[in-house]
Amino acid sequence: MARRPVAWVAAIVLFAEAIGIALLNWFLGLVVDRQDMSLAGLDPRAMSVSAWIAGALFGLYLALCAVVLVRIAVRDRGPAGFGRILLISAAVVHGLLGAFSVGLVGWLAFVFMMVVLGLIVLTLVAYDRKEQGAGAGAGAGDAPAGPAEGGGAPQPV
Repeated sequence: MARRPVAWVAAIVLFAEAIGIALLNWFLGLVVDRQDMSLAGLDPRAMSVSAWIAGALFGLYLALCAVVLVRIAVRDRGPAGFGRILLISAAVVHGLLGAFSVGLVGWLAFVFMMVVLGLIVLTLVAYDRKEQGAGAGAGAGDAPAGPAEGGGAPQPV
């Protein structure tokens, strides 16, 4: 199955998105600072600094998601615990951003967000825990059928 390539592509896309988001917020902060803009009486310097902080935090969040995806691709094992929760939250964020981007930015941004969402979800679904458990021990078809499964009473050895 193409689990590893999907995880690698998702990691690369999320790294690129992290850099893009950080640079976009840095640019917006510069624009607000140099134009001396104000919104509802807020200090322009506070607005530019908050744009820079938001860009850095969101960029770090996306980069951390990409690191989790790289780890998944290298180890060829599904995420567990914090990594799984992080990727699920990234999928939800991309779904919401995709919904908002249709009206604010356009259909191209929506398509990009849905592609990233699809890559994250495909990575999460491809590494199913049942498949990992079956590879470690006996397969599901190797176990004898018990009474509840229609196999009758177990035979003495």
